[in-house]
Amino acid sequence: MAVFPASGVQMTYTKSRHLLAAALVAAMLAYLWVSVDYGSLPRLPLLAGVALLVVAIVDAVLALTLRPRVRREQGVEPIEPMTATRVVALAKASSMAGAIMAGAWLGLLAYLLPILSRVDAARSDTASCVVGLISALAAVAAGLWLEYCLRNPDEPEEDDVDEDRRDW
Repeated sequence: MAVFPASGVQMTYTKSRHLLAAALVAAMLAYLWVSVDYGSLPRLPLLAGVALLVVAIVDAVLALTLRPRVRREQGVEPIEPMTATRVVALAKASSMAGAIMAGAWLGLLAYLLPILSRVDAARSDTASCVVGLISALAAVAAGLWLEYCLRNPDEPEEDDVDEDRRDW
């Protein structure tokens, strides 16, 4: 957990309930939007959601390269605190963006699956949604893993139950 001295704000680990809440809100909004306006939307390109797969790959590469530096393994230069803070911010943003987009793709899929047999465009859009959903879930997983890899090895593990009580 990082503390920002100037503001006294404490950065906490990403919580699954926050990611789930963001995904659910995005799913509902996406479903409502496409149920009102699907006929006027252009067809989705098959690789529409692949950008988040690139983010997931970057996060995974960072996790692999920075983990030994955070653990202060022998022969590896330790990571600068400001660099670690920036990478943690990237990890948190990646997992949240992935959760929001996963929700959006799920909302679109929820609309498309019932009309799949009746609307030709729904078939290609469904394939795009699956690619986007997989990419978004990869971004969530890679972001959470990167955040985990950057945890201070000297810091004791948090008790999730106690942490949950402090949030309320």
